Amino acid sequence: MRFTLLATLVGLAVGAFAQSSSADAYVAFESPIAKVGVLANIGPSGSKSQGAKASASNSAGIVVASPSTSNPNYLYTWTRDTSLVFKALIDQFTSGEDTTLRGLIDSFTSSQAILQQVSNPSGTVSTGGLGEPKFNIDETAFTDAWGRPQRDGPALRSTAIISYANWLLDNSNTTYVTQTLWPIIKLDLDYVANNWNQSTFDLWEEVNSSSFFTTAVQHRALREGATFATRIGQTSVVAGYTTQADNLLCFLQSYWNPIAGYITANTGGGRSGKDANTVLTSIHTFDPAAGCDAATFQPCSDKALSNLKVYVDSFRSIYTINSGIAANAAVATGRYPEDSYQGGNPWYLTTLSVAEQLYDALIVWDTLGSINVTATSLSFFQQFSSGIAAGTFPSTSATYTTLTSAIKDFADGFVAMNAQYTPSNGGLSEQYSRSTGAPVSAVDLTWSYAATLTAFHARSGKTYAGWGAAGLTVPAVCSTSGSGTGSGGATVAVTFNVQATTVFGENIYLTGSVDALENWSPDNALLLSAANYPVWSITVNLPASTSVEYKYIRKNNGAVTWESDPNNSITTPASGSATETDTWR
Repeated sequence: MRFTLLATLVGLAVGAFAQSSSADAYVAFESPIAKVGVLANIGPSGSKSQGAKASASNSAGIVVASPSTSNPNYLYTWTRDTSLVFKALIDQFTSGEDTTLRGLIDSFTSSQAILQQVSNPSGTVSTGGLGEPKFNIDETAFTDAWGRPQRDGPALRSTAIISYANWLLDNSNTTYVTQTLWPIIKLDLDYVANNWNQSTFDLWEEVNSSSFFTTAVQHRALREGATFATRIGQTSVVAGYTTQADNLLCFLQSYWNPIAGYITANTGGGRSGKDANTVLTSIHTFDPAAGCDAATFQPCSDKALSNLKVYVDSFRSIYTINSGIAANAAVATGRYPEDSYQGGNPWYLTTLSVAEQLYDALIVWDTLGSINVTATSLSFFQQFSSGIAAGTFPSTSATYTTLTSAIKDFADGFVAMNAQYTPSNGGLSEQYSRSTGAPVSAVDLTWSYAATLTAFHARSGKTYAGWGAAGLTVPAVCSTSGSGTGSGGATVAVTFNVQATTVFGENIYLTGSVDALENWSPDNALLLSAANYPVWSITVNLPASTSVEYKYIRKNNGAVTWESDPNNSITTPASGSATETDTWR
């Protein structure tokens, strides 16, 4: 059933009234439902936190991803989901929006302290276990096969707990912070500092490479961690965290695809790289004080806006429910256009993430008093003013008014899209069908409800504490050391472009004479992106001032074909970056 109750409430069919009116009505209706939906999935007293199993038992502060127990079974607790959910609740509490949440937040921190110590297939607390993505809801290890490790969890958890700890410090509760919370936070931050340059499964648990989302939230966590450690006098860790944060910021730039104008979400996976991962990054590393900073991909930065357009447009023609929608209007969006999980459908949370990024951008433009249109973001703004040129438009100008009004309506359109496909009881599953809009996959997904709350808060103009993104400078030389001490040789970002035509199912890979190129291993060779086919591309951090040999290889259904001799070679510069342009031999 479509969202007919809202239509009844306003006396009109959902599709018949303006996007802003639809969004207003949906916010009023869905806000309390989403809040109840989040709390219902948190143990031990949440009404749905034990799922359908009468014997299930979960501890205080444990977030159940969904009460669904089959097709799919989500009756588990994920570190990532839990941290994002509680970051939203902690923001509500510390801002004074909901002062009843403190006990629940304390239960969350206690449960995470327990989970950190649970030995699991990823290791123990000291040997990699913090990278384990999910646990049983009784706080025991999940031991079946899974995509592990996932290195975003510790970063997101430390960010959530630091937000709470800063409020406690502001309210004179220093002892609890230093004796109880700091040990939890430090374990996570040390894990990030020591492992950020290791491969990880992405937030969709499918691709094992490097992930833009993971890199960005790790960068945020170490910046916040260094500031927080300084505040409580734990200065011995600050230099290490700051050094690795600089390295992460440097590495973060390598995901940007300047030719196609979007962020390549993962360094592996064989897909286009157009992915909600990147939009979720923008909203979960939003710092209101950082303006439209492009180095940290703030929501209103030219790179984030260009990326948003490419991401949204990739879904316009692949979902039946998007048919007939204007090219500059909102559509339903999913994880990535090649997705096939549960049929490959729009997700409530990914569609709302687009709206939230736009709302965040509007907040910052209002604060700055202007919009800056660059060559990079021009195509985004041309959706709303076809004749616009690059330049800065003050808030007193007609152009500024035209753009902000149109972008607000555009953002509301994504909210209205979810409203159209929300059941009459307001329940939010994980997905809705690409062909009919009917709810699909796990019911009552906690992350769907939490994403609804944060998008609605952004729509109302609310912001929360920043994390130090303002005024950062990208280092000229990157290091890939994960020791936390800044040791290890300098590296430079080298982009490899090779023109190669392929047949269906065939991909191009890169390997070579150094560790970063997998030491001539065809099995571990690096997959190149075909986003600009027939040019295949990848950016790799290589040792600076070093002679490196390399070759491209083709893989097709297990068959490996090497490029002909001789080896390609490059001597990397001492700093900066380099680009190699080749043709398959």
